[in-house]
Amino acid sequence: MNKSINTIIPKTLINQAFSAFGDVIDTSNDEKKIEINDGFTQRYHDLAKVDVSDNQGQPLINIFRSTPLAQPIAIKMMERHPHGSQAFIPLGNNPYLVVVAPAGDFDVNKIEIFIASSDQGVNYHKGTWHHFCLALGGESDFLVVDRGGKGDNCDVVTLDGSLVIAKS
Repeated sequence: MNKSINTIIPKTLINQAFSAFGDVIDTSNDEKKIEINDGFTQRYHDLAKVDVSDNQGQPLINIFRSTPLAQPIAIKMMERHPHGSQAFIPLGNNPYLVVVAPAGDFDVNKIEIFIASSDQGVNYHKGTWHHFCLALGGESDFLVVDRGGKGDNCDVVTLDGSLVIAKS
């Protein structure tokens, strides 16, 4: 028996479209720009709300190395972190895909997909469902800020792969 395949086309990652899931970390917001160090440095201030304090949590700084998957990509899993936010900041020049669904009970019909440029990071709000990092164009490193501490902080759902991301 063949399963039905549904294809989703990724949207451009912008603050307004992504705000229900988290924060876009980039330098596009001049209101967040502050000149420091005698004007030799531009500080883009307070770009994400890091939320890791549940159960005596503390921030962790990690580097994740992601290998691109063969395209088109079938979505076979989603995860969430119920006790803390999780930020991904690319360290290279490749774009990547961001697959998200709202916090709460998981609903496959509410999955949204964004394409992020190499100068945009994301910070998933606590409890936001997301796919693991989907690098495009080559192996990619990401600086990841998330929560360490007591309690299981990763819930995973397995999907049947019938939802496919259009080739990017």
